[in-house]
Amino acid sequence: MSARKPLLEVEHLVMRFGGLVAVADLSLTAYQREITAIIGPNGAGKTTVFNCLTGFYKPTSGRLSLHHPDAIYLLEQMEGFRIASQAGVARTFQNIRLFPGMTALENLIVAQHNRLMRASGFSVAGLLGLPVYRNAERAAVDKARHWLQRVGLEERADWEAGNLPYGAQRRLEIARAMCTDPILLCLDEPAAGLNPRESAELNALLLSIRDEAGIGIMLIEHDMSVVMGISDHVIVLDYGRKIADGTPDEVRRDPNVIKAYLGEEETEELPPEVAADIPELRE
Repeated sequence: MSARKPLLEVEHLVMRFGGLVAVADLSLTAYQREITAIIGPNGAGKTTVFNCLTGFYKPTSGRLSLHHPDAIYLLEQMEGFRIASQAGVARTFQNIRLFPGMTALENLIVAQHNRLMRASGFSVAGLLGLPVYRNAERAAVDKARHWLQRVGLEERADWEAGNLPYGAQRRLEIARAMCTDPILLCLDEPAAGLNPRESAELNALLLSIRDEAGIGIMLIEHDMSVVMGISDHVIVLDYGRKIADGTPDEVRRDPNVIKAYLGEEETEELPPEVAADIPELRE
């Protein structure tokens, strides 16, 4: 088996909001072609980490290194829009952020706006209908249709996104992110609001993206059936600090993780979705 290759290295990340320390001296590594889950109780700092990675926050201190084949991008030094367009980091959000009045197909074409603008010579070639722009436009539609097919929405390409069922909107968001050709896909609670069947379909989709697109995926998720079912690597945060880091099997048996979710004295109150994955507490 080939050695794991780092994709993202976070070193001594600190994020303060006035006197509140949301993330405290966090270091972690996510690897190429792996699914890395970040879990922890509410308020643990998970979304703050994502916001630092994707440029919504400038970290108080720390280094965020994204490894490309030909370069290393220091994300903490980049403007947010360049993290997506140059470094290749795509993101979805806990609250769906599609363009509801556009069709599913149009949402995926809009995701390719930067590429189309470059091909148009920033409008000139597009206005004149030059071949370079027509070819780019055709390629954008082909890519959009490819991802609609991959997420099972090809027959609903002309539906307005806002009229799609909730689970379909979740899949459309992932497809839109993939239309930007990311090297790292960050998903903030992608299973939120999904029923068990939809969660299983999400698992299959994310595994296929990891294997076929060959990218790294990071996700924040409370659904342990998703986390333990597909993750190669799990990182657990509590009060902005890392308390566990390892495989799903290692993490779900870690006493510090159990304590973070339950407190010192109430192990019998383990949430069912977590208890199901800890043999010692099923007995």
